[in-house]
Amino acid sequence: MSWAKESITEFVLLGFSDQPWLEFPLFLVFLTSYIVTIFGNLNIILVSHLDPKLHTPMYFFLANLSVIDLCYITCTVPQMLVNLRSIRKVISFGGCVVQLFMFLALGATECVLLPVMSFDRFVAICRPLHYSVIMHQRLCFQLAAISWIIGFGNSVWLSILTLQLPRCGHYVIDHFLCEVPALLKLSCADVTANEAELFFVSVFFHLTPLSLILTSYAFIARAILKIQSAEGRQKAFGTCSSHLIVVSLFYGTALSVYLLPQSPHSKNRRKMVPLFYGIIAPMLNPLIYTLRNKEVKDAFKRLIKRVFLSKN
Repeated sequence: MSWAKESITEFVLLGFSDQPWLEFPLFLVFLTSYIVTIFGNLNIILVSHLDPKLHTPMYFFLANLSVIDLCYITCTVPQMLVNLRSIRKVISFGGCVVQLFMFLALGATECVLLPVMSFDRFVAICRPLHYSVIMHQRLCFQLAAISWIIGFGNSVWLSILTLQLPRCGHYVIDHFLCEVPALLKLSCADVTANEAELFFVSVFFHLTPLSLILTSYAFIARAILKIQSAEGRQKAFGTCSSHLIVVSLFYGTALSVYLLPQSPHSKNRRKMVPLFYGIIAPMLNPLIYTLRNKEVKDAFKRLIKRVFLSKN
């Protein structure tokens, strides 16, 4: 029996209800994070699109990352904010399906996009004379499209596998969002195969891209060390440092859950990872790229100046 045949109308999201004293502070933190994330990522998208100096592969992929972050936080935080200030902490069946699908799709898309961004940096530093020939506009669009297609294709598969399981009247989700592991616990069927598939997908979408990124940066590091001038080395490293920080935050959090041994605190740890993916990372990414990137800051200043002059 599938979930659709059980006339499901809504689910209860326990979230942080076992610690009610945390709900109002969390509401303020999540609301602030949401506003900062929307503002920061929209700025990156706007300056990347409007400033001709940023019409390069690096900023094209960065704009794609910002779109992912905007969608990521929008598919989780509004519902969380509502539930944090409500007595009945529920989500409709349709809302749960959309949240499940988007969370899976965006996470997998980012996993593929990050190694694409590292490949761009590899070509820029290790093959500078051929950069414009290799990283042409068509290839950039193809790489971005492949990232989105793989991410959403993976989501369709996992979502269908999860939603077709019978739940036998269970409707209370011990989480603050509709995520696969939490939904599997509602099923009254054997979910061993589903858990194995989820583990395989998690390892594939984390370890494979991370291996490609580390390989790219091994070549990049070797190329940077060959640069004679300290100024040249610093400039080359500066173009990679923001991406390295984002990669470290993203994969470091994921691997801490999937590779560390289980413990009595694993339940809370597994709750915190989606919280990081869905709220913290989307907020930090634009801050990391803007605060550490002179080109983005200069482009933003030019945009503000242009807007100010147009009003006068």
